[in-house]
Amino acid sequence: MKDKEEIYNLNPELKKYVEEYLITEYNTSKNTVLSYKYDLFGLVRFYNYQNIVNLKKEDIQEYLRVKTDASKTKAHHLTSINNFYKYLAGENIIKINPCESIKMPKIEKKLPVYLTIEEVDKLLDIKTNTPYLKRNKAMLELLYASGIRISELCNLTMSNLFLNDDLIKVLGKGSKERIIPINNSAKGYLIDYLTYGRPYLLGTKDSEYVFISSRHTKITRQAFFKILKQICDEKHIEKNISPHILRHSFATHLINNGADLRIVQELLGHSDIATTQIYTHLTNEKLKKEYEKHPLIEK
Repeated sequence: MKDKEEIYNLNPELKKYVEEYLITEYNTSKNTVLSYKYDLFGLVRFYNYQNIVNLKKEDIQEYLRVKTDASKTKAHHLTSINNFYKYLAGENIIKINPCESIKMPKIEKKLPVYLTIEEVDKLLDIKTNTPYLKRNKAMLELLYASGIRISELCNLTMSNLFLNDDLIKVLGKGSKERIIPINNSAKGYLIDYLTYGRPYLLGTKDSEYVFISSRHTKITRQAFFKILKQICDEKHIEKNISPHILRHSFATHLINNGADLRIVQELLGHSDIATTQIYTHLTNEKLKKEYEKHPLIEK
């Protein structure tokens, strides 16, 4: 059932609260709002579209208990539901947030996958003899050179390019802007695309966005995922590569080469340094593996 249809199944009071709550979240990304809505309606469906405003702690725990999702997904559900009840409590609609004392499921921290320098070189080694290939090359080079998210790349506008200063400006999570330097390689391929690729892709149309699709509009994340998969297939790269892996590779290679963790945090747009620290774990893990390959000889 589609969200639009589903919201009409709610009783008028709950419908009002849900709509008002989602409006308060509009300053976050569209994907975040959609995930909040998805998680919230999971709870609504579980309780057969009753008014969930007055659910107790035990009700929320029962909902989470019967779900078979992984701990990380359950934690996401709880976060979304908790935000809804925090909103209700803040508006004095309820006195106590039933999620307040519920502990988050323990999440196993997995080290992010990244590419070696050699693997990055292989991925980036593509031809640039057509407008489409010039665009693909520029996107790949910029992703790796800047560590930006794929959504930030797709939403990059012409007014946010400062190529004379080797800088770009992106709008990240929570509508936070950040300035990011780019290297000569990424800059060169970007200029090549802007000069010889983008005008062809735009045709007679006009757009504020840097990267243009075959339909003369802003390229989508889904379209770039397909492009990346096709490149990997053509190059016989078996590793499951996503745009986010290039972001992980950017951060890992910076830290491996001695970059300050706070600088990497700023470049990635992490609000919490703890999120960036996962890349130091990657470095430590690499050192440990190298040590195990070449153990000290006991005398």
